[in-house]
Amino acid sequence: MLSGQQASQTDKPLITIVGVMGKQGRSTAYCLIKSGLFRVRGITRKTNSAEGLKMAKLGIELIDLPLRPGLQADFTKAFAGSQGVFLMTPNIIPPDNYEFELGKQLADAAVAAGVQHIVFSSLENVVSISGGRYLAPHFTDKAKIEVYIRSLPIRSSFIMMAFFYTNLAEFYTPYLADGKLIFPIYLPEDFQAPFVDPLTATGPAVLELFKHQQKYAGQSLPVIGEFISPRQIVNDFNLITGQNAVYSSAYSKQELLHHFPDMSQQPELVQEILDMTHFVVKHGYYRKQRDIEWSQNLNPERLTWKGFIKQTKWQGEKKVY
Repeated sequence: MLSGQQASQTDKPLITIVGVMGKQGRSTAYCLIKSGLFRVRGITRKTNSAEGLKMAKLGIELIDLPLRPGLQADFTKAFAGSQGVFLMTPNIIPPDNYEFELGKQLADAAVAAGVQHIVFSSLENVVSISGGRYLAPHFTDKAKIEVYIRSLPIRSSFIMMAFFYTNLAEFYTPYLADGKLIFPIYLPEDFQAPFVDPLTATGPAVLELFKHQQKYAGQSLPVIGEFISPRQIVNDFNLITGQNAVYSSAYSKQELLHHFPDMSQQPELVQEILDMTHFVVKHGYYRKQRDIEWSQNLNPERLTWKGFIKQTKWQGEKKVY
């Protein structure tokens, strides 16, 4: 017989998070558990990692399962008993291009498992908006997955994450040259772009969508910390850390390879980055009709770039999140 506490736990709706060890997944898992409204299950290959053990102590159930096509039956089993699923597709480095097929199989598995609501982390369709001028598959494939999910007999809603603050430390790390810390940023110096901290902003957004599933059914909602230019990014960094950092453009192919010469071995990745950044500058990160204030109103205590630097105490070193 279940104790009263055990019964109350099993009465809570179960949400399964695909890629629970990623930035968005971790943020969502901890936020849902902290809310006390849901049980949480996560899919990961890192069940025995320090982070996995931490999650397990909090009562998060972990399932060891890789995120690749061909495992739809396994995904269906992993989703069994879930009221909702938070779907994400992992970073897939070109020339690999299985993101759409993976997303399709995850969505089909959710339907087969009897899941009632999908929240998917989507982005804009770069090909459609640009008339085919730009590709950026890691944007466009997510948009295609969103369209596919909308065609299924299941309720769904979508978040659309801005550029990550964490990318500047993890993938476009500053480096020292001539006594200065060089910030190689993939956008023009005065271009205002949306950025966000995925580790603190994803969870509140996804929690809101699962708490009010009917209200947000069919909606695609941007998750943004603030709009900020590379110039302001560097100025704020210097103000908070006291360092002598300078902006250096990585917007063109020549500039990108100057800062990151190892990328010359990955021409498909280089083209993907260039397509993404040039699309954003020409067409905007989001379609004009998107509600860019939604997440900011929902989470007024969200981290700005200044807040991110202060909270993480980042000094310009390379980090892995």
